[in-house]
Amino acid sequence: MKEYLLDAPLTKEFFEYLGNFGKLESLPAVGEGFYKLEKPDWFSIKGFVGDTTVEVRFRKEVMDLTADFIYLLVTSFRDGTAELSVPQ
Repeated sequence: MKEYLLDAPLTKEFFEYLGNFGKLESLPAVGEGFYKLEKPDWFSIKGFVGDTTVEVRFRKEVMDLTADFIYLLVTSFRDGTAELSVPQ
């Protein structure tokens, strides 16, 4: 497990963006604005809207690959949009 400290608070839009990469759940019973994303056999991400930290749990077997992927996802999302363009 790793906890990432972010430059800006988590937003609902960020979690919706992450939903493109796994199964996203809103769990209001845990707390208002709590989201969980799961990519089976890869990783899970949990956090609250408004927090500046996010918890990521990795599968040991694929941690090296998925840690870089998570970093790309987090650093590519700015101002409500993803910046995942590929240079030509």
